[in-house]
Amino acid sequence: MSSMISLLNKFIFLNILKWKITGDIPTDKKLIFAVGPHTSAYDFFVGLFFRSHLKMENQIKFIGKAELFQIPIFGLFLRSIGGIPVIRNKSNNSVDYLVNVINDNQEIYLSLFPEGTRSKVDKLKTGFYFIALKSKIPIQPIGFDFEKRIVDFGKKFNPSGDIDKDMKHITSYFSKFKGKFPENGLN
Repeated sequence: MSSMISLLNKFIFLNILKWKITGDIPTDKKLIFAVGPHTSAYDFFVGLFFRSHLKMENQIKFIGKAELFQIPIFGLFLRSIGGIPVIRNKSNNSVDYLVNVINDNQEIYLSLFPEGTRSKVDKLKTGFYFIALKSKIPIQPIGFDFEKRIVDFGKKFNPSGDIDKDMKHITSYFSKFKGKFPENGLN
């Protein structure tokens, strides 16, 4: 059944939506995928479809609000496609939790939207950066361009510890792409 869904997703990605992939597809065992711009719920589906196209459904995981995973059937569905529930509040250390998830897996690409929301934001959230830094794994920027219908693999890099410099690099990279609703994109 899952191979049938994978073929369907690949067909949708290539033939119906007519998206393509540019850049160097990674071969690392572990990465943080920093994906942007995140301007609509469609981003989630583009991510699912391109995972199937790359045959990486088991390797690419994503995080979501824990509340979504508490919805009976929907929560099971999210887990079955690689979702990891995260409680986002000040008393819970999501970074350390996700570092442990990475360390407990032989191969994992943890995919996150650094904007953290589909609404307009002025800056990226930094959790993904600290997850990569603490896990000692590279960050792979990925751009979603709805105008050109491209998923672009940017140049991966190891976080330097200079968060301002590294975040400027990622923000600059995302600025090259048009989200589904560009007015919601990062400044």
